[in-house]
Amino acid sequence: MNAQYQRIVLASRPSGEVTPENFRLETVPVPTIADGQVLIRNHFLSLDPYMRVRMDDVKNYAAPQALNETMIGGTVGEIVASNNPQFQIGDKVIGMMGWAEMGVSDGTLLRKLDTTHIPLSAYLGAVGMPGMTAWYGLTQIMQAKEGETIVVSAASGAVGSVVGQLAKLRGCRAVGIAGGAEKCAYVVNELGFDACIDYKVGNLEDQLAAATPNGIDAIFENVGGASFDACLARVNPFARIALCGMIAGYDGGDMSIHNARMLLSMRVTLRGFIISEHLDLWPQGLRELGILVAQNKLKFRESIAPNLAAAPEAFIGLLKGKNLGKQLVRLIP
Repeated sequence: MNAQYQRIVLASRPSGEVTPENFRLETVPVPTIADGQVLIRNHFLSLDPYMRVRMDDVKNYAAPQALNETMIGGTVGEIVASNNPQFQIGDKVIGMMGWAEMGVSDGTLLRKLDTTHIPLSAYLGAVGMPGMTAWYGLTQIMQAKEGETIVVSAASGAVGSVVGQLAKLRGCRAVGIAGGAEKCAYVVNELGFDACIDYKVGNLEDQLAAATPNGIDAIFENVGGASFDACLARVNPFARIALCGMIAGYDGGDMSIHNARMLLSMRVTLRGFIISEHLDLWPQGLRELGILVAQNKLKFRESIAPNLAAAPEAFIGLLKGKNLGKQLVRLIP
């Protein structure tokens, strides 16, 4: 085993858009594990929009990412040394080891993974936090029913792609919003959505009207901004909105809502949520998602950066919508 490994720390807080200079790649010694601890060689790192929020030193649902410390992030990997009887060398695990090739854990929030029928990387996507976010929003907040029309923003991403497929399995009409012809084709032709609106084309209102002739019964909102405003204009009475992300405003963009009156006139239920606050439902949701992936009933795609050094550019690309599907970083050769 190498005596050193690489990690990326937050070097400075962004002012507006994230830049590569906000990060620093470091080489550090492999730590010695104490009693009860394990050493993990991470195989994949998950890049997610919530990381942008944590980079700012502002009041939020969680503490800001500390400067000069390993960037927060979900990882999957393999136990390479263990002083914990609950984990053996060779066990595949998921945890929060951050932007690093290796990590130490006392077993808290570390979970063993079965890769017999599910690829290791999928536990950071469709059978992980993004999948659970989609499952919770659809089943607990949107409560999508057969025959209803649901709209999903960022529909080609790790979360949105799962929302639409789960809605179709429940007999809904699923309409996605994505950026670019390639993403929209993927959403309709591979994921099975009924329609996908390319927000880069413009005419959001006209495109939505054509795709949702019977109005909108539920919205899964990942983005905010103009597309969310356009969807509000078409909601039906007693529509439900699962507010998952507002990525359009993470760098200080305009988040004005001009159709807020519809929240009242259509008696809309809008609920923001953080999936880590609903761990009691994770076993049920992950079991359902795992079965669907193992049976090839839930499709997913991954964009994979080649190594840790490529993580900052991949993260910046994610924030700009350059990825297709789940954005990962490969941490092993």
